[in-house]
Amino acid sequence: MQEIRLTQFSHGGGCGCKIAPGVLADILSRAPQGIIPPELMVGIETSDDAAVYRLNDSQALIATTDFFTPIVDDPYDFGRIAATNAISDVYAMGGTPIMALAIVGMPLDKLPLEVIGKVLEGGASVCREAGIPIAGGHSIDVLEPIYGLVALGLVHPDRVRRNADAGAGDVLILGKPLGVGVLSAALKKGILDAAGYAEMIRHTTQLNRVGPALAALPDVHALTDVTGFGLAGHLLEICRGSLLTARVDFAKVPRIAIAEAFARDGIRTGASPRNWTAYGASVNLPTGFADWQQNLLTDPQTSGGLLVSCAPSVADEVLRLFHDNGFGAAGVIGEFAEGAPVVTLV
Repeated sequence: MQEIRLTQFSHGGGCGCKIAPGVLADILSRAPQGIIPPELMVGIETSDDAAVYRLNDSQALIATTDFFTPIVDDPYDFGRIAATNAISDVYAMGGTPIMALAIVGMPLDKLPLEVIGKVLEGGASVCREAGIPIAGGHSIDVLEPIYGLVALGLVHPDRVRRNADAGAGDVLILGKPLGVGVLSAALKKGILDAAGYAEMIRHTTQLNRVGPALAALPDVHALTDVTGFGLAGHLLEICRGSLLTARVDFAKVPRIAIAEAFARDGIRTGASPRNWTAYGASVNLPTGFADWQQNLLTDPQTSGGLLVSCAPSVADEVLRLFHDNGFGAAGVIGEFAEGAPVVTLV
């Protein structure tokens, strides 16, 4: 098992292997809409984190799925990261997870059963931490290892938080620091030391369980989590859904220190330039903005932080909730205003 390197089987790991935003938009534009019942509170219209279906006046069902190829070599850690990332979408809608189903694809002729078992064990450990069972799933024999979850949750219909309801004058708060994609690239290059790896695992396995508490605040207007499209990409989704412009102070954006050092040395994932190609025309950069800064803006975050749009009057309460729940890097990074749906860096 010690000789198996899971990342050697994957062309792109974690959320960095997501289809580029522009290509995905083209694919979805060709897909038929199908039936849209009145109970469907959130569908695909704003590229939100999960679907939400109203069950009754006090309950709505949140349904989401997320899976990917290995971002690390350790099978147990791979399972933990993938499960944390999948459950995050429930928290990002303001909900509480209740159950998960496992999605498993493994090259059975290349991976020992012990390795596959460790992946499943890692995922199960995170589900236990979240207080939910893995109640079933599906498995297939494939060329690249794939693991993830279908995650289901519940939320009061009045507490659903979409990515399309930000308000002009809202402040923008980010819960986790950027740089996970850079660290994954450094890992693949063999230049990430044990301390850097521990930092990567610490952030990618931290459940965003503060989501329901944030959604309980009426003046928290919009929520999403930052994943494969990077901070700029997921912020643009809020701007486009809310028909607002966003202003971000890059100096206030939390960053993993070792990831910033790697980024300054030119380390990045292949997904960063793909992301920029897809949406760079809608991002205004100041004169002198360095390539490494741009790469962090587009850096694909696996199991990234919650991005919150809230009234300035509750910003301190939002930060207190983050900090009390172990998100010490959380901070205000910008604000929304009336205007074209673009992101402007200062």
